[in-house]
Amino acid sequence: MKKWFPALLLLSAFTLSLYVGATQIDNFWSALINPGSNEILWQIRFPRVTAAVIVGAALGVAGLLAQGACNNAVAEPAILGTAAGAAFGAVLAISTGLVEVGTIGAIACGTIGALLTTALTFKLAAIRGALSSFTLIIVGIAISAIFTSFVGIASAMASRADARSISFWSLGSLALITSENLIGIALTTLIGVAIAWRIAPALDRLSLGDATAFHLGVNVARIRLFALIALSILAGGAVSTVGSIAFIGLAAPHIARFIYGPSHRKLVAHSAIIGGLIVVVADTVSRTIAQPNELPIGLATALLGAPVLIALVAFKNNVWRTQ
Repeated sequence: MKKWFPALLLLSAFTLSLYVGATQIDNFWSALINPGSNEILWQIRFPRVTAAVIVGAALGVAGLLAQGACNNAVAEPAILGTAAGAAFGAVLAISTGLVEVGTIGAIACGTIGALLTTALTFKLAAIRGALSSFTLIIVGIAISAIFTSFVGIASAMASRADARSISFWSLGSLALITSENLIGIALTTLIGVAIAWRIAPALDRLSLGDATAFHLGVNVARIRLFALIALSILAGGAVSTVGSIAFIGLAAPHIARFIYGPSHRKLVAHSAIIGGLIVVVADTVSRTIAQPNELPIGLATALLGAPVLIALVAFKNNVWRTQ
C-alpha cells in the first residue's frame, strides 16, 4: 500500500483540481468521461492540471539529480543557480522577441541558460582544486542571486506583456498554460527522467563519496556531467514555461527518500510522483483560496512543503547520511 499511496493521492488531487475553480462545472463526471464536452474543463483546467503534474515531476527529479550529483542534502535547482539561469535565458529570448512564452524556442533558451549557469557554478566551485559540496552550495547561491537580479532587470525593462511580470518568473504561475505548451515540457521531462533513470545506479555509488565510487568503477566526472545535463533539461523546460517554483526540488526527493529509502532507481519515480502531487495541490490552493484573485504558486509550494520537510528532519534526521 505504501508503494502506491502517493500515486493514489496524486490521482485524487488531479481529479479534485479539475473539479474546483472559479466556475462551477455542471455534470462534472459526465463531462470528465466525455473529452471535449466542456470547454472550461478540457481547454483550461485539464491542460493546467496536467502541466502541474509534469512540472512537479520535472522539478522533483531535478532536485534528486542535484542532491545525488553534489552528494549534498540541500542541493536543488534553485540553489545551484539552474532555475535562475533557465529563467534568465527564457526572459532574455522573450523580451527580445525571439520566442514566445511556452514555445519550444523558449524551452530551448531556458535549457541553455540552465546548462550554462549550472556549469558556471561547478566551474567556479572547483576553481581552487577539488570540488567541495560546501563551496558548491555557496557559489550556487551567489550565482542564483546574480541571475535572479538579471531576470528582474530584464523583466522590468521589457516592453512585451509576456516578459514584464517579474512575479511570474520569480514565483511561478500556471495561468498561461495551454494544450500546446504541454508538448514541450512533456518532451524535456521525458528526456531528463530517462537520463536520471539510466544513471541512477551510479548515483547510488556516488553517494558513498567520490573516492569510493571511483574504486567501484564509476566515472565520477562523466556521471556528474550527465546529471548536470539532465538537471538542466528538466529545470529549463519547467522554468521557461511556468517560471520558478521553489522548494519542489528540495522537498520531493527528501519525502521520497524518507518513505522509500536511498535507492535512486526508486527515487526517480517517486520523486516525480511526489513533486507532481505537491505542485497540483499548490496550484489548486493558489487559484481557489483568494478568488477571484490568483496567488503565485511559489507562495503555496513554500507554505505546503516547508512544514513537511521540517517534520521529516525533526522525526527522522538520518534520512540523508552526510559523507
